[in-house]
Amino acid sequence: MRVTARSVTAGGVLLVIAGALLLSAKGIFAKLLYARGVDWQTVTTVRMLLALPLFWIFALWRLGPQPLLQTLRPRLLLLSVAAGFLCYYAGALANFYALTLIDASLERVLLFTYPALVVLARVVSTQKLGEPGVLVALVLTWVGTILVVGGMDFALLRQNAEGALMVLLCAATLAVYFLINERVGRDVSSTSFTTWAMTAAVVGLTAHFAISPGWGTASIPGEAWPWLIAMVVVATVAPMFMIAEGVRRIGAERAALVSTVGPPSTIILAWLILDERLSVAQLLGAGLIVITIAWLERPGIRSQPLPLPDEAAGPAPPRQRRQ
Repeated sequence: MRVTARSVTAGGVLLVIAGALLLSAKGIFAKLLYARGVDWQTVTTVRMLLALPLFWIFALWRLGPQPLLQTLRPRLLLLSVAAGFLCYYAGALANFYALTLIDASLERVLLFTYPALVVLARVVSTQKLGEPGVLVALVLTWVGTILVVGGMDFALLRQNAEGALMVLLCAATLAVYFLINERVGRDVSSTSFTTWAMTAAVVGLTAHFAISPGWGTASIPGEAWPWLIAMVVVATVAPMFMIAEGVRRIGAERAALVSTVGPPSTIILAWLILDERLSVAQLLGAGLIVITIAWLERPGIRSQPLPLPDEAAGPAPPRQRRQ
C-alpha cells in the first residue's frame, strides 16, 4: 500500500484531534473522582505517580538514555527542576484544587489562555508587538476571560472568582515553563527537559502529600480506581503519544491550531456527563478565547512555535530546527 504525503498529513491531523479530545476530558475525570470521595490532592499526586513511569518509557524509546543524561548538567538540571516544581507541582495543585470550585468546562477554557500569556511575556520583554493585531488579540483574550468567569453577572463572578484565579495561576506557570523550556532548547530536547521536570514534580508532590494533614487516612475507594486509571491512560498518556506523533507528522504550529478543538470538546462533555451549563455570555467568552488563541498561534506571530495548549500533553518530540 502506497503511503502519500497527503495521507501522512491527514493521519497527523487526526492524531492531534484525537489527542486533544482525550486531553480535554481531564477535568471530567477529576469531577467524577471527586464525586466518589477522592480528594483533589490524592488525585493530583496519584495521577502523576502512575503516569511518570510511562513518560520515562516514552522518553527512553524516543531518545535513548544519553540525551536524558545530558540534562543532569547542573544548570540544565536546576532549570528543569525549577520548571517542574513550578508547573507540574504548584500549577497542577492549583489546577486540581480549582476543579473543586468551578465547572470543568470553565477550567478548560481558562487554562487555554496560557499561550496568550507567553505572547504577552514576549511583548513585554522585547517591547515589540510583532504582527499588527497582536495587542488586539491579547485584549480580546482577556475580554473573553472576563465573560467566561461571569463578568456580566456579579453573583456568578463572585462564585467563580477563587477557582478562576487558581486556573489562571496554573496558566501562568505553564507560560513560564514554556519560556524556560525554550531558553534551554539549544542544549537539550523538549522531551528530556520535560521528563526531568515531571520527575522533580513527582518528588515534590509525594513530599507534599506525605506532610499534608490527613494523608495517613487518605484512601481511594475501589469504585474510583477504574476512573483514576482511565484518567492516566485515556486523558494523559495515550493523548501524549497521539499528539507527539501528530506533531512529528504535521509540525508544532499546525498541531497547535488543530488542538483548539479541546475547549469546545470539554464544554460539550461537561454538559453531557456532568450536566454543566454555561450561560450565553460565557459561551461567547469561550468562543472569543479559542478564536484569538488560534489567531495568535498562526505562523508569523512569533519566532518560535507556541506550546500545545494543554499542560498534560507530556514530553514533546525534539524540536525541529529552523533552517
